[in-house]
Amino acid sequence: MVVAGAALGGLRAAEQLRATGWTGRITIVGDEPHMPYNRPPLSKEALVGKAPFESLTFTPKASAADVEWRLGTKAVAARLDERAVVLDDGSTLSYDGLVVATGMRPRRLRCPGPLAGRHTVRTLSDARGLRDELTRPGARVVVVGAGFIGCEVAATAVGLGVAEVTVVDPLPLPLLGPLGELLARALLKRHEERGVRFALGAGVTGFEGRHRVRGVALSDGTVLPADVVVESVGSLANTEWLDGNGLDLSDGVLTDEHLRVGGRPDVVAVGDVARFPNARYDGVPRRVEHWSIPADTAKHAAKVLVAHLAGAGAGAGAGTGLAPFAPLPTFWSDQHEFRLQSFGAPVLGLGDVRVLDGDPDGHPDGDVLVGYHAGGRLAGVVALGGRAAASAAARWRARLLKQPALTV
Repeated sequence: MVVAGAALGGLRAAEQLRATGWTGRITIVGDEPHMPYNRPPLSKEALVGKAPFESLTFTPKASAADVEWRLGTKAVAARLDERAVVLDDGSTLSYDGLVVATGMRPRRLRCPGPLAGRHTVRTLSDARGLRDELTRPGARVVVVGAGFIGCEVAATAVGLGVAEVTVVDPLPLPLLGPLGELLARALLKRHEERGVRFALGAGVTGFEGRHRVRGVALSDGTVLPADVVVESVGSLANTEWLDGNGLDLSDGVLTDEHLRVGGRPDVVAVGDVARFPNARYDGVPRRVEHWSIPADTAKHAAKVLVAHLAGAGAGAGAGTGLAPFAPLPTFWSDQHEFRLQSFGAPVLGLGDVRVLDGDPDGHPDGDVLVGYHAGGRLAGVVALGGRAAASAAARWRARLLKQPALTV
């Protein structure tokens, strides 16, 4: 087996291949020099120093202790018909089964101006560099993008004592896309109460400064002073190495309902690079960038791949006894001292959002639980608040799991 990608998805894939009964060789290839590590703390605990960077590394399960790791080595091409992966050191790995786990990389703004002082948050190196800058006395921070990472970094910067933190986004509210207007307004209020400034409804047109960024120019003519800029404007799938194989790479790697790639029973995709149909919902292939997805996809994909290599056949689950992949998406986001906790697929129910508990327009520290409905049925829940709110959302998990497939 060759696993292309040495982050959490690659690690979980190797562990699940062993758990499923694969006793042959497993080689994991990854472009970073580090063993797999936990990424969510990079925008939160690791930035404030509560989680030392060394503590973020995952320890592989004992069953995967014999896996060969080729770190600092990148997959640059694949010849799927020949069952071969080409690496950037010029070597080629042959395989019986291939796991695509190359993940995502941050999208960067293509605007004129200096590069120094501009950061993204995806890797350990990114977080180390940003922490050094955020702890500089008097730093003025501009975060471009009011999504999950952007809001988390803004909250972390305020917690570090940064005097001036401004979040820029062309949308009118933070996290409007995944949460909808109701919770987005409540989230905006909580951030503003804690000192985060927002410049919403405007995009970035350029960065000012000669050798290092000193300001961020916006489409409405405003120039925000900035010593540090964090770009959190989405992700790009690491799929270029798969070009030339006739695959749909328009948004990650398109798979079937069993995570197989391009109709090939010997190639599967896992983690946030996989664009798969979820049998729990409408069958439309989507990528899911949640922390639980690497483990969920790895467990299913390993069973499918090992069953094929054991001679079960290439049909839709033929001989595997597996139902189509149908995970329940889960995400959380810690911002300041509150948490967003979600179960299900709220994005499918943005047209029918109902308050299940609490008052989103009430006290800025009050707990709120919101339900998202599609076709009159619950598609997902999101809680905003403290531990009690997160627990309340978790109590809806069993109900969401028991529901038959949702047609949207």
